[in-house]
Parts: sequence; C-alpha cells; structure tokens
Amino acid sequence: MKTDHIVGKSVPRKEGRDKVTGRSQYVDDMVLPNMIFGATVRSQIPRGRIRTITFGPGIAWDEFVIVSAKDIPGKNCISLIGDDQPCLASEFVNHPEEPILLLAHPDRHLLPQAVEAVSIEYDPLPGIFTIEESESRSQIVWGEDNIFKTYLIEKGELDGIWERADYIVEGEYSTGAQEQLYIENNGMIAAFDTTQGITVWGSLQCPYYIHKALMALCNLPGEKVRVVQMETGGAFGGKEEYPSMIAAHAAILAIKAGKPVKIIYDRVEDMAATTKRHPSRTRHRTAVSRDGKILGGEIDFTIDGGAYLTLSPVVLSRGAIHSGGPYYWPNVRIRAKAVATNAPPHGAFRGFGAPQSLFAMERHMDRIAQTVGLSPVEIRRRNFLQPGRETTTQQVIREPIDLGKLLDRALEISDYHSKKQNFAKQNQRGTFRKGIGIAAFLHGAGFTGSGERYLSSVVGVEGCSDGSVRVLVSSTEFGQGTNTVLSQIAAESLGVPYENVSMAQPDTQEVPNSGPTVASRTAMVVGKLVHSAAQGISQTLISSNLLREGYSAEEFRAACQQYVAMHGQFRCWSRYDPPTDIFWDDEKYRGEAYAAFAWAVYIAEVTVDLTTYSVSVDDFVALQEVGKVLHPLLARGQIIGGVAQGIGFSLYEKVVWQNGRMQNGQMTNYIMPTSSDLPPIRVFFEELGNIHGAYGAKGIGELPMDGPAPAIVNAVADAVGVPFDSIPLLPEYIMDGLAASQVDNTAPSRIGGR
Repeated sequence: MKTDHIVGKSVPRKEGRDKVTGRSQYVDDMVLPNMIFGATVRSQIPRGRIRTITFGPGIAWDEFVIVSAKDIPGKNCISLIGDDQPCLASEFVNHPEEPILLLAHPDRHLLPQAVEAVSIEYDPLPGIFTIEESESRSQIVWGEDNIFKTYLIEKGELDGIWERADYIVEGEYSTGAQEQLYIENNGMIAAFDTTQGITVWGSLQCPYYIHKALMALCNLPGEKVRVVQMETGGAFGGKEEYPSMIAAHAAILAIKAGKPVKIIYDRVEDMAATTKRHPSRTRHRTAVSRDGKILGGEIDFTIDGGAYLTLSPVVLSRGAIHSGGPYYWPNVRIRAKAVATNAPPHGAFRGFGAPQSLFAMERHMDRIAQTVGLSPVEIRRRNFLQPGRETTTQQVIREPIDLGKLLDRALEISDYHSKKQNFAKQNQRGTFRKGIGIAAFLHGAGFTGSGERYLSSVVGVEGCSDGSVRVLVSSTEFGQGTNTVLSQIAAESLGVPYENVSMAQPDTQEVPNSGPTVASRTAMVVGKLVHSAAQGISQTLISSNLLREGYSAEEFRAACQQYVAMHGQFRCWSRYDPPTDIFWDDEKYRGEAYAAFAWAVYIAEVTVDLTTYSVSVDDFVALQEVGKVLHPLLARGQIIGGVAQGIGFSLYEKVVWQNGRMQNGQMTNYIMPTSSDLPPIRVFFEELGNIHGAYGAKGIGELPMDGPAPAIVNAVADAVGVPFDSIPLLPEYIMDGLAASQVDNTAPSRIGGR
C-alpha cells in the first residue's frame, strides 16, 4: 500500500470547486415540472384558541391550494423525541409564528398578499415568557407543571461539606437566545406520487429525522418516504430538527395539490419562526477550602425550551453533564430542568447546552478565585481533573490529559502574565481599560450516554465498476468538511488516492442511517465506521485472491473492477459496536457520558472604552487538544468560526423578545460581529489521539463555541473591576454595571466566607 499519508493533510475540499464556480445546486436552484410555491399562515398571538378563519376579498382563492390540519393524512405532529408539536395548529396556538394554514400557488409573488388576506380570530389566553414565570406556574402551558424534563446528577455526599468549608461561594449566571444565522435560509421541495410515495429535497442536517417525521405525518411506510439533501449553506444546528417542519408542510401541500411544491423562507420568516439557542439560568453554590480546593457544591441548570419539547431534553442533558467544567468535584449535586414558555421552540445550536453551563462555570471560577484570594490561573490549576479522577458523572478520566500543561502553553502563547502586569499600569489613566481573561473547558464527542448504542449507526463503502471508491453515509456536508474528511479516512484506509474517493449524495433510498450530523460525532464515530467498512473492501478483495497484501493503488483499482465484473455491486457495511469499557446508567445518570472529551484553554484580551462602553476583543488564543487533526486547514477554520460565533454570543447577538415574538428578526437590527469586529484568532492544537476515533480523531465542531464567552466576560471584569454574569454583554449593561458599582461599592454580592 502507498505510504504517503492523506490523513493529516489539507487536501482540497470535495465540494469546493463546485461551490466557487457556481455549479453547486441548492434547493432554490432546483425546478421540477409543474412545480408550485408554498407559504405559511402563522399565529399572531402567543397563546389562545382559534375561533374563526376568514379568507378576505380581492384574492382568487380558487386558484390556491389551501391546507389545514384536517388535510393531514397521518398524525398531526412533528415526530422527534416527543409528539407534542403539531404540524399545523388546529384548535390552540402556543407561540407566535405557529403554523396554522398552508397556501400554494404557481406564482410565488402572489403568496405574501394571500397570507396577509387570511384573517384569524382568537380567544387569547395568558402567556408566559421567562424561566421565572414558567417556574411560578401562574399559567400552566405544558403538561401539569410547565416542565419538559429534569435530570439529577449526584456524586459523593453534600451533607457535611458546608460546615467544613472555609468559603461558600454563590453565583447566578444567565445566557440569552442566539440565532444560528446560516447563510442559506431554510427551504424544501416535496413531490408526491401515489405509487412511489413522497420525496423531499432540501437544506438540512439530518435526513433520517425528516424521514421519521414524514412517515408519521403522511401515514406512509419507510420505503415510500425519500429524503434527499441538497447542497446546504450552513446550519450550526438550526437545520437539525426544524427542517422536519418545513418538509412536512411542503409534503402535505404536494399531496393535496398533486404537484411538486417548493417552500423557501425569507430571512425575516426564518429568524422569527425557527429555533434558536436555549436561554439559560445557572445557579452555583460551592464549598471551597482555604487553599482554593473545591470541596463540593450544588449546581442548578435551567433552560427555556419554548412552547414544545423538540430537542430540549438532550440539550439539557449535555448542558448538565458539562456544568462542572474540567474540574474535580468530590461531592456534587446537579439539578437540571427544561421549562416551557410561549416562545417558538428553542432547539439545536452548536455546543448544544454546553456553552450555557460552561459560561456559568468559568465565570464562577473567577468568582471563587476572587473570594479565596488566588489568581484565575491558580484556582483552575488547583482544581483541574487529572487522569484517574472522576467527572461529575463518575466517569474515570483514562486519557493522559495534563490540563496544567495545556494551561501553561496557553499562558505562554498569549504572554498572559506580562500583559496582566502591563494592563494594571495602563488602566490607571485614560478612558480605555485593558483586561485579559481565561476559560478552561471540555466537550464530549458523540451522543451522550447510551445515545450511540441506541442509534446503532451504519455506514457503507462501495467499490465501483471503474475501480473508484464511494462512501455511503447519511452524514451531511453543510460547510464543515464532512465530505472531505470522510473521503480522507476512506482513502487512507484503502491506500488509494484521495481523488479516487467520492461521496454519495445523502438520500435515504441510497445511504444507510449513519445517525444525525450533530454532537461532534462525524469524524470520530462515523469516521471510525468508514475506516472499518473500507477495510472490509480491501479484505474482501484479498480473501478473493484478487489483491495481494501490500498492494499498490493501481492494483486495487484493477482488483475492484474485476470483482464488480464477476459479482456485481460491491459494498461493505459497518455498524456501530459499543466499546466494552463504556457504560452509562440512564436511570442514575451516571457513568461514561462520552467515549472521549476534547479539552481546551482559551485566553481573550479586550479593551473597554469608558466613553462608549463598547468592548473590542484585541487578541484571542485558542488552544485545544482534539485527539488527531485530520485536516489542518478545515480544523483551523472550525475553531476560528466557532470563536467568531462565540464573540457574537458574548457581546453582540441579543434577541429582543416581546410577548414571545422576536422583534429584531432581520440583519439590520440583529447584530452579529463582522470581520472588522474580530481579533486575530490564534489557533493551536495538541494531539493525544483517541482509540475510539478514526486515526485518533475526536470531535471538533462544537468545542470552540464553549470557551469564548466566559474568556471574554472574564477579561471585561478584569479590565473594569466589576463582575458581569449575563450575556450578551452590551454597552448599556456595562454602563449600568459601572454606575451601580460607583454608587455603592459595598452592595451585597453573592460571595460569602467564614
């Protein structure tokens, strides 16, 4: 086999040329014969009973296809974890922008006027819009208590630690919603045939999520539901579960119309109606010894799930498990809950709950450092997890991670100590204040707990008649590099040129269910299966005496051609086989939460302008241990992109809510950082390998979302000497915080000691 390695090199992206030359086909580029266009009539109130629907004058309604809940051939729900979210509201609405009717017409330009001409009268019901309102149960808007899901994680004994503590440190931290803001808006095309069933093409992350939803909605067997991913212009979790909704709408319109239907959201509708990052509130109460060691503590982690369940239980799970950070807790009790409000459902977003709880943990570590009288560096060093120690879920750390060494390298790269001294001198004069902040964190790769076992993912590798190789997975490409990295793994496994490997288009009639493209699992979990299936191809050829050990690429091509000529289609499959040393107790929520963790230390340098109260991030060091870097350029791009999104999460991106409706749902007033707002983002890697991942890889996509917010807010607090515990941290909040600190420097804090 050839010895030139493909893994670890920055080979050209598989889809890169088509994208830059305009050959890539996105869903709105696709046109089918006799295709018509769909639109959604949505609720204008947060909660109420639908009384009447009136179709206004001036519209040729007989030219429109009109669909309501009564036209749904199967179950009126978007099947996911639970079946509580209707495809179309029939009697009650539970959030603004909830779909009620669907319209379709050959002229897409007539649809906005028709949507406006539909008048809906309601009997309004009181809504709730915050975590605190939901907890008060002044109105019950979901179930019996407004609670979607709870978890309890317990380790050790808390009863005696409060008396033994030298300090008890308390803090409350909150994070806001965040819009994914992918480049390409949501879109879907559906076509129905009475013999073949329903086919949808669209911009999406998870073909088999949609497949499951359409089976229930359309009352069709699996073989009569086909889902095809088109080129997808960004996702960040925003196209994980929501595409099932838009696919459902296109499908039932197509069934009633007897024609293909295309639905493409504009930016305003996409921002107002689709999922966002869950707002959160985290409360810490921590017992600390005089020398800064964590003795134990209580963590209460709560997220706002919006009106329906969607993915809130699994977002909550990851957030709860990560809420203790990369630290050793001898004793801990973590209570987590997801609550209902009358906002559009919140859902998946890069990081999936961990950015929320880790923001709280890292802000709290700085609070502990201040209380004990240690530096932010030293408080972390004294509490880091080490090999042989247990996480909050009692998972023993088996990999040889040295977080102290990782911290030291980040400090050296960033010139932390000298900058800290220089900033203290500079801040004594002028209207600008400089600060530097740290965040240390971890991120589990793959589905939590038993998730990968339940998924039982399958991938395929095909030897083709021309001697090339094709990878068959439902893992999707949406800019993050799936096609490139999985092709690298297959090529390396088989010893063939990268150019000889292609990716099958994700199509549920063609590719197996390799699980959703989420949870930082693609390179590690799916990549490992691709490696195994590829080895099956070479072993089959060798055992058939068509190929010798130590073959060349040319010999492989010839053997593959010969095998296909003799036997026909040549495919090998690999199914996920759970590692024997990975066990998770779903009842006690204890055990090996993840097969592997990635680890990181981020350091942010900021300037606060005391005239405008604005914050600029001047320098950012991102150091992470990720097992093995499979494609250096893509890996670096993932980190830079994640940090950029994290800067937006920290300082810019505030969703303005009014009665459950997003008020700033357009690019002019939902502010995200531009390239001019971003600092130099200096990316560095450590590679310890990972026996559970292809060629040692761990997950990388979500990790960089976790660290920027706490590092930046810690730096702001360092600059101005005032703590801030909520994000996004806008200039007006800094102004208010500084004003409050000047009025009363002895205002009660949530820091206690004895």
